[in-house]
Amino acid sequence: MKKFLTFLLVMVCILSYAAKLTILHINDTHGHAWSFSETNNPNIGGFAAIASIVEEVRQEVESQGGHLIFLHAGDINTGVPESDQLDAAPDIIALNLMKLDAATFGNHEFDKPKTVLAKQMKLAAFPFLCANFIDPEGVVKPQAYVIKEFEDIKIAIFGLITEETAILEPIHLNGATFKNAVQTSKELIPELRSKADIVIALAHLGWEPETEGKTTSKQLAQMVDGIDVIIDGHSHTKFENAQLVKNTIVAQAWEWGKYVGRLDLEIENGKITSWKWQAIPVNLKVYKGKNAEGKDIYEFLGKAYEENFYVKTVLTYFKLLGAEKLDTVIGETKILLDGERTNVRSKTTNLANMICDSMIWKVNADVALTNGGGIRASIKPGKITIRDVLTVLPFGNTLYVLRMTGEQLMKTLEYAATIKEGQGAFLQVGNLFYKSVGGKVVEAKVKGQPIDPNKVYVVVTNNYMAGGGDGYTMLTGLPGYDTGFTMDSVLAEYIQKVLNGVVETYDSSPRCVRE
Repeated sequence: MKKFLTFLLVMVCILSYAAKLTILHINDTHGHAWSFSETNNPNIGGFAAIASIVEEVRQEVESQGGHLIFLHAGDINTGVPESDQLDAAPDIIALNLMKLDAATFGNHEFDKPKTVLAKQMKLAAFPFLCANFIDPEGVVKPQAYVIKEFEDIKIAIFGLITEETAILEPIHLNGATFKNAVQTSKELIPELRSKADIVIALAHLGWEPETEGKTTSKQLAQMVDGIDVIIDGHSHTKFENAQLVKNTIVAQAWEWGKYVGRLDLEIENGKITSWKWQAIPVNLKVYKGKNAEGKDIYEFLGKAYEENFYVKTVLTYFKLLGAEKLDTVIGETKILLDGERTNVRSKTTNLANMICDSMIWKVNADVALTNGGGIRASIKPGKITIRDVLTVLPFGNTLYVLRMTGEQLMKTLEYAATIKEGQGAFLQVGNLFYKSVGGKVVEAKVKGQPIDPNKVYVVVTNNYMAGGGDGYTMLTGLPGYDTGFTMDSVLAEYIQKVLNGVVETYDSSPRCVRE
């Protein structure tokens, strides 16, 4: 009888034992496999330091009988020349070494032909998950979900990508489509709940803003029951705390590997009984001024992490490939050329104006149109290298020349006036000024003259917008041609030949005014 009671007691303890699961996550790393510097914040981020964080947390969690999952919520691609040149092979190999458990597609995974993504998936030792992506050509075949089985718990992880990828990245899709994230999830959840204790959506949806035609992670949590955790990306949101929406925990880890998100869960009988989330800074610092000798003083925001030797060694090798060409100096700027994300997506900047002017100069166009989201970085005062230019314009977009009537040009501006500030579709222009009030164009001039609806203008844009990217579908089907000139090479040539290699100052006067 005593043995039987002991057995029952043991069984009760086992059944009531709280399983411990820790989820580490990153998103929107955009080629930032190597550490990098920002103003008053040197040597931050980088996969080698992140590897040390993952290794440290893994040892801690497993020593306490818990389990660890490491996830990437999309946009591995595009942003750093060393990565872009090699189709993100350095990033993927580093993630392999870090034992990433799964990634989902981000919209920038479609910046290049689908065959490139297919090669990346073969190189990865982890699965790419995406339940709402359909490729009729069968070039890209992601798994919808994966089940991670531990001794005491089963975890289902399924992937989602924003539906607006069809608008943001139309050039290379060739018929591929993106199903509604909410409907896809509702169809899939019953199957996942029958197979696992906990369901995680690994989503590249974005926390905000909420706009027609796309699902945010907040809306997914509000509209779909049965998702325990959403690990999100896409909106580059700096979460101070994870969000609880209905019964779903939503977390995102900002951008570029500056933070690693850590979510600790305790689970009993398939239910989360307690949770805690934190953002682990990856060698971020606080600038404290200068010491008596004039040296900058920094204080780490949290713990300082050494770089993992093996990951650093591999990444150093990749960085050396092609470094000589990337470091070629093509000019010098005495001023900051402003390409900050928040600025180029909301107003005119000197760098945006320079890019548009270089486009006009190269093809002798009347007007230039380019999307602010295609401008990815600033150029700091000092020498300008090919690396700097490629960091600003990493997509390899080419100049596309169109012949447009004034009426067609006005329709383009009318659409641009509806774009909310902060969106990549924000329109930067050359030889053109337009003013809008309440989303309506009230003034528009080309070279200082009101747009003539019957006149035919030579307009240069990029092949992304000419293909309908960022919603500029009014540009598709117009008479025109692709020049083959890449935007980065044109900007470099403009700096060398037109500005004689030195930027003393540059026009930053508003070319778009909103009221």
